[in-house]
Amino acid sequence: MPVAPPSCCLVAFPPRAKDGLVVFGKNSARPRDEVQEVVYFSAANHEPESKVECTYISIDQAPRTHAIVISRPAWLWGAEMGANEHGVCIANEAMNAREPAAETEALLGMDLVRLGLERGSTAKEALDVIVALLEEHGQGGNYYEDADACHSFQSAYLIVDREEAWVLETIGKYWAAEKITEGVRCICNQLSLTTKIDAEHPELRSYAQSQGWWTGEDEFNFSEVFSPADDHLDCCAGKDSLEKQEESITVQTMIDILRDKASGVCIDSESFLTTASVVSVLPQNTSSPCIHYFTGTPDPSRSIFKPFIFVDDVKLVPKAQSPCFGDNDPAKKEPRFQEKPDRRHELYKAHEWARAVIAGDQEQGQKLRKTMLELEKQGLEAMEEILTSAGPPDPAEVGDLFYDCVDTEIKFFK
Repeated sequence: MPVAPPSCCLVAFPPRAKDGLVVFGKNSARPRDEVQEVVYFSAANHEPESKVECTYISIDQAPRTHAIVISRPAWLWGAEMGANEHGVCIANEAMNAREPAAETEALLGMDLVRLGLERGSTAKEALDVIVALLEEHGQGGNYYEDADACHSFQSAYLIVDREEAWVLETIGKYWAAEKITEGVRCICNQLSLTTKIDAEHPELRSYAQSQGWWTGEDEFNFSEVFSPADDHLDCCAGKDSLEKQEESITVQTMIDILRDKASGVCIDSESFLTTASVVSVLPQNTSSPCIHYFTGTPDPSRSIFKPFIFVDDVKLVPKAQSPCFGDNDPAKKEPRFQEKPDRRHELYKAHEWARAVIAGDQEQGQKLRKTMLELEKQGLEAMEEILTSAGPPDPAEVGDLFYDCVDTEIKFFK
């Protein structure tokens, strides 16, 4: 069975989070050389009976899709994490479970993240979208751009809006979900749901009994029933880090947690690297905008979190987008992945230089990192002003926000 990458998704609700804010974060641990891009798609209406081509299969398109911003491995259609114009954020985790995931090409967990964002205007609506599509199309296929082996996984999701979050964990088409409205919660690459289940597949328990995994007499504990026998079911590093916080959890707290290599939240191993990160702030006061901070680059301890706010005229950011290979993309042609094209975007290439300097030259590296953090701090302070101001932000000012931050970062690295 392939090893699930040790990613981490976190959320904090008031009163643990500061000033009526919901704070969401995710580190995406993926194969070390994989490139993630940050892409915005505007809301759109679609023709009746039209199709949408996901990573491996085409499915019926929805009549209307919401505006979304996502961070995704550049070779696939879906998303590791992202947000929509209604303040819904979703991230997923690849998981090993007692039942191996299907290698047959179907919807990837990452496709379901994007589909949930495009079609759900609340966290609960997005959950309903995901489980309905799971029932109809199933999940399966290679999670990596790898011709030599199929790495397929079951999926878990953290689905968050301004009022509540849902933890959704899936085994094939079967699923269970827990609603969260306070405190902190983390999901990683192990099942986390136990006996508190607020929604589930109608045949979940009978399926567990049919497999001989549950007697029907003991209390139903999802993790115990569906985890692999050798899984030690300890809590993830992110949960430890969140629970240790004595002060109110802020955007900065969440960024610091995602940067922490010593705790194991920030991954930098031989096989895996945190290839991109996101932090989102969802004010419970709906007159304030949601703000989403994306790195678009690997290793958050050496990256800048850059803000994005949804407005009508968001300026596209080609410098954070990978080259498009169209129908010639080796990920689309069968047999798949026969070659690996260079998917690095302009921001990624500029950032490679910065990572090399920080890793190599101690004095110059420290100086560079200090300047990067100063740039980031200026952005965070400007966003704090937007959150605390009486009126909504000026669309003309924030439509170019992410574009300007990426542009400034690239110029700074040059």
